Amino acid sequence: MTKIADLRSQTPDQLSDELLKLKKEQFNLRFQAATGQMEKTHRVSEVRKDIARISTLLREKRAAV
Repeated sequence: MTKIADLRSQTPDQLSDELLKLKKEQFNLRFQAATGQMEKTHRVSEVRKDIARISTLLREKRAAV
């Protein structure tokens, strides 16, 4: 889980890179769930919440400009 204070100190480009990485992980987790290979089921909700946090921060930073 990513801390919000760490995310706030990052630039929008860094946040976009992190968002892309998390979306790829989310895709892989969905694929694992569909094939029955998932071991860490709690990671799905963690990734979803991290994506929401980063999306919100990006929106805030764009609105502040």
